[in-house]
Amino acid sequence: MGPRPSRLACVDALKAVSSQLIVLHHLAFYGPMSDAAQSLAPGLIGWLADYARIAVQVFLVISGFLAARSLAPGGYLTAASPLAIIWRRYQKLVVPYAAAILVAIAGAAIARAWMTHDSIPAAPHVTQFLAHVLLLHNILDVDALSAGVWYIAIDLQLFALLVVALWAARAMPRKILPWGVLAVAGLAVASLFWFNLDASWDVWAIYFFGAYGMGVLAYWASNPERSPMALITLATVGTAALVVDFRLRIAVALVTALLLAVARRGEWLEHRPGGRLSAYFGKISYSVFLVHFPVCLVVNAAVSQLAPGQPLLNGLGMVAAWMASNVAGAMFHRYVESVDVLRVLREALWPAREKSVTSKA
Repeated sequence: MGPRPSRLACVDALKAVSSQLIVLHHLAFYGPMSDAAQSLAPGLIGWLADYARIAVQVFLVISGFLAARSLAPGGYLTAASPLAIIWRRYQKLVVPYAAAILVAIAGAAIARAWMTHDSIPAAPHVTQFLAHVLLLHNILDVDALSAGVWYIAIDLQLFALLVVALWAARAMPRKILPWGVLAVAGLAVASLFWFNLDASWDVWAIYFFGAYGMGVLAYWASNPERSPMALITLATVGTAALVVDFRLRIAVALVTALLLAVARRGEWLEHRPGGRLSAYFGKISYSVFLVHFPVCLVVNAAVSQLAPGQPLLNGLGMVAAWMASNVAGAMFHRYVESVDVLRVLREALWPAREKSVTSKA
């Protein structure tokens, strides 16, 4: 068997579509352009404002699916140090995210100079910025510096909760029961049937673990060597949660988890739907997510100056903001996300330190 491919075609396609829906949701929900353009396509803009945000559930499921693939493909944690794993995940998320927050601060400052609107974040203060970098802004109820940044904090919480659950399960004897699988399943069921029904929990991972856990369980259930009963059980539990209280977000998460599982069992997860376009937009989806909001704010502000209240020009402005968000995301991916910033800093600082020691000698 050859090495696992670094990219999965089905996952890339889902990420590509979902990231675009989130950009379009924020364009429809925030800023004056969507208000002015509403008369051109009221049904479409209304749907994007109300429902396109559900696409974030796709990312939650994918994140759990890929976490299981990398951390515990057999249901047991393969790494020795849980803290080291969580720290690496924090660095991977926060380095580009911190850079994007600086872009968001600059974008909001430009937008404030051109228009007054309640979608523009206020000028930040130091503690607010630190809360964002430490991913505590949700818990501390700090005003967000950009749209959607709550997801980054929740992603780290979910990852940490998964790692801790799998690490704790390693203390149990493997031959008796699959304790790691049972721990994740227990957390997912608790989330689906209890915590996810109470919005006061939405700053904590357990609220979202139903979707994330379905992604983890879908990976394990999708092993071609495993009985299909595991996948049938996942579908049954997810359906039962919807019968108890139908939530569109959970329905989308369940469909996504089952799609990924069927794709892996059918051996087309890695190959279909293919195409360079979906692969590329899937690859840059995190960068697009990080930088699209300040881009949209600036375009909103510019159009509000040039064509206030004109439906056609504001509609074209929304299209321009959508395209500009993808261009900015592609650039951010190439020059920030794809660069090992910490390594570059170490290499930049080490010669300076060496030179300093030499000069003192």
